Amino acid sequence: MRIAVVGGSGKIARLLHPLLVEAGHQPVALVRREEQRAALEASGAEVRLLDIERSDAADFAKAFAGCDAVVFSAGGGPDGNIERKRTVDLEGSLKSIDAARQVGIRRFVQVSAINVDDPVSPAAGEVWAAYVAAKRDSDIALRGSGLDWTIIRPGRLTDDPATGLVALGPDVARGDITRADVAAVLAAVIDRDDTVGHQWNLVGGDTPVAEALADAVARA
Repeated sequence: MRIAVVGGSGKIARLLHPLLVEAGHQPVALVRREEQRAALEASGAEVRLLDIERSDAADFAKAFAGCDAVVFSAGGGPDGNIERKRTVDLEGSLKSIDAARQVGIRRFVQVSAINVDDPVSPAAGEVWAAYVAAKRDSDIALRGSGLDWTIIRPGRLTDDPATGLVALGPDVARGDITRADVAAVLAAVIDRDDTVGHQWNLVGGDTPVAEALADAVARA
């Protein structure tokens, strides 16, 4: 498949591209800046320019042209900019969903965050509350979209090396997970029809990715 990766220069996406290539797919990295092209092409990705915040759904649809699936892995970043939680994490997802429908793409995999359906303590702060709301609402929109969706909700992300060992399921407790292991799970679910319509928490664990995925599907 040709797979559009929204947020194509993000930390998870950069780890995902070579895994998709290895699996026989062609990643299409959607990025904001031309200077990101060389490094991404070196990882096997095709590069197309798309500014998530300044583009509308029609622009997204043009960027998705010729693609068979979408992975939404964009995020507004770790800073305290509340507005970008809305414009990137939420509106970027909504425009991606709309564009996928426009061009006839059915397969859509979204990276969310663990426990975003739970109430947020006031002590967590406004930025965290905005982030949780954006992820929660984008997941609600995707679940109601009619697309062939899968939602992966990782715990706290780290830049440690891949372990290949995870815990995956609808009720898995909060924990840490390497970005490399998240990328491995995304690459594993993208072309599996039996993962459509499922939303799973993802943290580090003691089960190999393929086995954890098979178990999650069997328990669903």
